[in-house]
Amino acid sequence: MSEYKICVYAIAKNEEKFVRRWAESMSEADEITVLDTGSTDGTVKALLQYPKIKVYKEEIVPWRFDTARNRSLELVAEDADLCVCTDPDEVFRPGWRKGVEEALAVGATQIRYRYTWNFLPDGKEGTVFFADKMHARRDFTWTHPVHEVIRYVGGGENKVVTAANVQLDHRADPSKSRAQYLPLLELSVAEAPLDDRNTHYLAREYMFHRRYADAVRMFLRHLELPTATWRDERCASMRYLAKCYSALGKEQEAVRWLWLAAGEAPYLREPWMDMAAYYYEKKNWYAVIFAVKEALKIKDRPDTYMTLPEAWSERPYDLLSLAFHYTGDRENALLCADTAIRMAPENERLKNNRKFFEAGL
Repeated sequence: MSEYKICVYAIAKNEEKFVRRWAESMSEADEITVLDTGSTDGTVKALLQYPKIKVYKEEIVPWRFDTARNRSLELVAEDADLCVCTDPDEVFRPGWRKGVEEALAVGATQIRYRYTWNFLPDGKEGTVFFADKMHARRDFTWTHPVHEVIRYVGGGENKVVTAANVQLDHRADPSKSRAQYLPLLELSVAEAPLDDRNTHYLAREYMFHRRYADAVRMFLRHLELPTATWRDERCASMRYLAKCYSALGKEQEAVRWLWLAAGEAPYLREPWMDMAAYYYEKKNWYAVIFAVKEALKIKDRPDTYMTLPEAWSERPYDLLSLAFHYTGDRENALLCADTAIRMAPENERLKNNRKFFEAGL
């Protein structure tokens, strides 16, 4: 019997279709606590089929993710050695408890683990980074109305340990609405105007809503914040500024920010691939070749959510093959097409492109 008491806690609303998969995935925990925040489907009934799961019901008004998470944390047993926060659309790969116990054995008060945020249509991993939503029972609290984070608020040392072989997969429901994110992000920035992370997220949300002028204003604000020092995120703001300026018809500004992004984080492929995509639309084939070659010089993909799966897929070779074709370099067009096909053998468009190149059309 383990010397540690490990408790999973979650919030849920209308997650009936995920309950079985999630509950089985979490079964390595000693206890599972769920705060249902107003389900109108069979979520509660489905959860109660599992003896380990305790269900509490409470509506959070006004809705805030941090309030809901803190309330669900309060419901976890006081004698828990570790609290593991997951959502019903997330799945641990089997054997996760062993890695968690090894981290606890060396004194961890917070644990990092590998997290796959999304999967591509072909089943391959998309965005992958390290999450840290495992923590001690006390001295931790959730902050921010949305894109909430767990924070250590104790007075001593918070020992963060990365757990080996612990993998959590996010199998999201694409039909779920994100409509509440924008007003909650506006509230978050109003409450904490110097918070660089959510300022960036608010700018990005404006961009998603095609409010490009608002997005530009907020991305520029992000870059001016004294705490905005993480170069990956600064690079992302610059890349998105280029997209927004292009959408606004300000092409010179778009190009300027593309180059600034590449200079901000020269170890990332993403700014070079954004540049390649931009010049592809402009039919500047030699610029496409240059930008993709710069991207391909970067061999190591950082484990952060700022990297994009497309930059590490067949896409660079796809663009390169097309650019070589349009510049009359048939040999390199075929070589790059072959590489892209090896990376994505089910992609019929790539195969058709190769036939096109080979025929010299």
